[in-house]
This record gives sequence, structure tokens and C-alpha cells, in this order.
Amino acid sequence: MANITTQQLADLIIGIARAQQAIVEGMESMKAGFKTTHFAPSLDNAARTRVTTRPLTLQEFPARVLLQCLGRGGPKVEQVARDLEALLAGQSPTAAAAAPATPAAPGGAAPSLDMT
Repeated sequence: MANITTQQLADLIIGIARAQQAIVEGMESMKAGFKTTHFAPSLDNAARTRVTTRPLTLQEFPARVLLQCLGRGGPKVEQVARDLEALLAGQSPTAAAAAPATPAAPGGAAPSLDMT
């Protein structure tokens, strides 16, 4: 079995989120209001964006990536990889963002997926 890197896993998670985004956009084009009425509340539940008392876990991570895909800019692979690395190391992504292991990109680091 091949060893997968954090960067490859981040690419895979973003690719899956983009495929899910395409399905949501298709549903929205068939039934206007689907995204805001039905999908957004369910995705917020899965991402647990309103729960501020516990740290981000790997279970919520893919839903948060999908939330970013649905936004204007979309997720950055480098930031997703950093947040994933922090989660796999047992840290919260906000703590990892405060002390990045890699140099920050020009113009500052991208925001973390931790939406608390």
C-alpha cells in the first residue's frame, strides 16, 4: 500500500468537496432555494460551526472544506494541508496557525478552517 502525504490527502478532500459542490449546484438549479433552505442547515450541523465549546475534529473537517468550496474563494490546498497536519498531530488548527511549521505565504497565511 502506498504512503499518502498530507498534501495528497488535502487534494483528495478538496476534490471530493468540489464534486459534492457540483451536486449541490445541480440541485439548486433544479429547485431554487434548495441550498439555503435545505442544504445549508444540514451542512452547518455536520460541520458543527455553531459549537464553540469543543475543538475541530477530523469528523467535521470535510464538511468545513465543503463550506469553503461553497464560498467565493474556495479552499487553498496549502491551508487545508496545514490544518489537516495539525489535526493529525492532535493540535487544534488555530494553534497550528499561530505557530506555523512552514513559512507564511506572501501577504500572510490563509485563514484556518476552524470556524469557531
